Amino acid sequence: MAMRTDPVGVFDSGVGGISVLAELRRVLPKEDFIFFGDTAHAPYGTKEPGEVLGYVQGIMEHLLQQKVKAVVIACNTATSVAAEELRAMYDLPIIGMEPALKPAHELRRGGQILVLATPMTLRLPKFLRLMELYGEGACPLPCPGLMDLVEREDFAQAKEYLRQLIAPYDLGQVDAVVLGCTHYSFLRPVLGELLPAGVPVLDGNHGTARQLARVLESRGLNNLTGEGSIRLETSGDPEKAVAVMERLLQLI
Repeated sequence: MAMRTDPVGVFDSGVGGISVLAELRRVLPKEDFIFFGDTAHAPYGTKEPGEVLGYVQGIMEHLLQQKVKAVVIACNTATSVAAEELRAMYDLPIIGMEPALKPAHELRRGGQILVLATPMTLRLPKFLRLMELYGEGACPLPCPGLMDLVEREDFAQAKEYLRQLIAPYDLGQVDAVVLGCTHYSFLRPVLGELLPAGVPVLDGNHGTARQLARVLESRGLNNLTGEGSIRLETSGDPEKAVAVMERLLQLI
């Protein structure tokens, strides 16, 4: 049986989920977190769903061996591919990500909403359902390769990538930008330089953190004591990947 003091597992296809981890820590400062970045298999967004599901199941088994009381899928692609399957397989809370299309829709004033995400996220049923509900004025923009630039911390090249991506659009008619990949949250400063002042840039990080808080409290699993901790793990080169994670954790 899970205990309040057990850790929360968090995983992503690479280092992007560090942006989610930072928000989880802000909302739940007493919790212990184990973050697993699957850098050996990144990116997920250009792979086939069955391949991604296999990687995710392996990560779940690894986290369960460490007696996690809940798991956050800090990856929009992995959520779309695997969240339902994992909830059917495992008896613990599993919280996923969702592109912030609904809050962006609420901010729309007749203009466009640019939705940046991996190619897979944009073509899977989860996103297509969101588009049916909140997609008026939304322009999905697949961003192959952008996640890799964040993994390499190449923010100069990422800025040029984004400049070209949004060049065809009249930015004066853009009401909001949705970041549909957790890696892209690290590009907020870059987007701030490219977009007109005041254009909101939204991600799903805070909503995910609040959902985890609600679920833990409802099940009596929220940690009431202690200062909280973070352990960083990777399927790739620990010396290299963990150093990147630590730097990114300080950026956000």
